[in-house]
Amino acid sequence: MTQAWRLSNATDQEVVHAARAGREDAHHELLRRYQRPVFSLIYRMVRDRELAEDLAQETFVKVLGALDSYRPEFKFSSWIFKIANNAAIDHLRKRQLDTLSLEGAPDASNPDRVEATQIQVASRRETPLEEVEARELGSAIEQAIGELRPEYRSCIILRHIEGRSYEEIAQTLDLPLGTVKTYIHRARAELMEILGPLRE
Repeated sequence: MTQAWRLSNATDQEVVHAARAGREDAHHELLRRYQRPVFSLIYRMVRDRELAEDLAQETFVKVLGALDSYRPEFKFSSWIFKIANNAAIDHLRKRQLDTLSLEGAPDASNPDRVEATQIQVASRRETPLEEVEARELGSAIEQAIGELRPEYRSCIILRHIEGRSYEEIAQTLDLPLGTVKTYIHRARAELMEILGPLRE
């Protein structure tokens, strides 16, 4: 039984323990498990592939340098997504990027995954005119989400794109549960106000 095989079947906490002990293959295993999900989360926030790659790399440098501060009683995925989210929000605050794709996750590997991660804005039985209208509405929703402040946008992405529970969002963003619910409620209200003229 090889070390690599054991790591591939280990829990995140076990891999982190091995990484803390200096095992290089454990670092590679964490990268293998989380490279695509971290990139996907950041890409949805910043909508620039090259920038997302840079921020994902920055995230992993921070993660690997801070493994000693990770507390194994918490989910590793929430901890790493929190670091990734902070990297994206810090950049958004500096650069004020205002876009979000409705086309599904950039790492979606098959049509079912693309469909599962899309924001649906119209039914499947559309006339050509309805399809054009749906595309225009989708563009308006994308623009509206881009106008949200970074904290609201992050909550909306985690809730409606990533499908995370309120509890997971609170843990990922290091926010009280009530604050997460408030942010999502306010974000939805702002989106409804922005999109009001199009709702008919």
